[in-house]
Amino acid sequence: MPTTHEVTNQVPPLYGNNLAEDKSLLEGLRREGAGWAEDDLLRLGALAGTEQVQEWGRLVNENPPKLRTHDRVGNRIDEVDFHPHWHDLMTVAVTNGLHAAPWRDDRQGTHVARAAKFYAWSQIEAGHTCPISMTYSAVPALRHNPALAKFYEPLLAASEYDYGLREPGTKRGLIAGMSMTEKQGGSDVRANTTHATPAQDGSYRIIGHKWFTSAPMSDVFLTLAHAPGGLSCFLLPRVLPDGSRNRILLQRLKDKLGNRSNASAEIEYDDAVGWLVGEEGRGVRTIIEMVNNTRLDCVTGSAAGMRYGVVRALHHATHRSAFGAHLVDQPLMRNVLADLAVESEAATVVAMRLAGASDRANAGDANEEAFRRLGLAATKYWVCKRAPSHAAEALECLGGNGYVEESGMPRLFRESPLSSIWEGSGNVAALDTLRAMAKQPDSVEAFNAELELASGADPRLDDAIARVRKELADLSDIEFRARKVVETLALALQGSLLVRHGDPAVADAFCASRLGGDWGVAFGTLPSGADSRAIIDRIAP
Repeated sequence: MPTTHEVTNQVPPLYGNNLAEDKSLLEGLRREGAGWAEDDLLRLGALAGTEQVQEWGRLVNENPPKLRTHDRVGNRIDEVDFHPHWHDLMTVAVTNGLHAAPWRDDRQGTHVARAAKFYAWSQIEAGHTCPISMTYSAVPALRHNPALAKFYEPLLAASEYDYGLREPGTKRGLIAGMSMTEKQGGSDVRANTTHATPAQDGSYRIIGHKWFTSAPMSDVFLTLAHAPGGLSCFLLPRVLPDGSRNRILLQRLKDKLGNRSNASAEIEYDDAVGWLVGEEGRGVRTIIEMVNNTRLDCVTGSAAGMRYGVVRALHHATHRSAFGAHLVDQPLMRNVLADLAVESEAATVVAMRLAGASDRANAGDANEEAFRRLGLAATKYWVCKRAPSHAAEALECLGGNGYVEESGMPRLFRESPLSSIWEGSGNVAALDTLRAMAKQPDSVEAFNAELELASGADPRLDDAIARVRKELADLSDIEFRARKVVETLALALQGSLLVRHGDPAVADAFCASRLGGDWGVAFGTLPSGADSRAIIDRIAP
């Protein structure tokens, strides 16, 4: 064979690694009270690392869903067709309880176990985790109507994925969606123009146009509409109890930057039937419980994407040579990889802490609920905001190979901005953090108490905690400064958790760079004292 046809210095595919064998993830699982789930998590992580499952992820993204509004003779059907492996991914997710296990299992740590599985499994394919996340989040909101919850909750929490457009009571399990944003309002849901009119049978008739509804093939939706008493929350099934189709019409599917395996649609409520969840006029307060849970998944999913990116960057650098040495042995590449690893571990440790807070808050711990309210809002802003720059740098570690679709890195990059946009963009998350501080002062107290647990452990962290107090004490132009304030809170929280629970090399590098200011603007600018080898060794698959 001519020498020009020999393939050399190329990197083997990364198959067979266990996506749950992640030191920061497993340490967090045990620390937050879910060590009992470790074996199940590792089994799922091993499955996620197989060539077969990674191929599922590739195929569902290369073959996106297709909308069929009518059948061949002109009847309206509003169906979405998916690649068969979409249903394989959903089946594994539901069977392993990623959609709703905490609502049927009262053991300590169920939300932590579920978050850890979500973290490992979503690295394969992020699109299908959207309906998984919404199903998980719908249950606590639905409980504002006990009668509806009694019927629907067992089906939403069932461990069987039963795809198809049928009356919910005839199915073995259900998937839930959420439909709030409209073309004139976006995040300003109070600007919605959808209206709900009471009917004599206790239901409501709903008319309106929703601009962005992900997972329109879901069995039921939570939506917002103006009732006589004000903006209210409603449950709408796609198929009504009598077996007829509800008047939820799919107008078109969105052509999105990423998340392409998942369908997102514009829908029209054409005199659709819905049932009130909570009280009239309290729709935002009712559905905010759903939003808070999906925000946890935004953080966890962003952390998972960072883990995916840095592991593949390290894999490439370990096998690729340039200028006489493997990339991983070259000082500047070690700096880049270590910096990416620090960001990844900081995201993972805070995601697991917030999952633990969710467990304890759902068990009635008021202090943990207060901490979660502020900690989740600030972390959602910061971790999700960091994901795109992290993905771009991880992609660049592969050079031109990273820019090619076959590497999987372009899909990661396209996906990375989504969580920062979902459930409110950066500004919305930042302002919501300020709102939490103003309306729930106990959340500030709980947050400060969390930081104080690490007080005195590192002078750079102590200085950061002092900056937090200074920012919170100064209310002048606070909306204008909201992003800086929230960034300060989020970094201090990450630093405190790493100092208390993280690897010393990772904690030191984080405090020196993110808190101490010995850092540049781009990744790969850690100070000379950072123990890059120790940091990198922690992420090796």
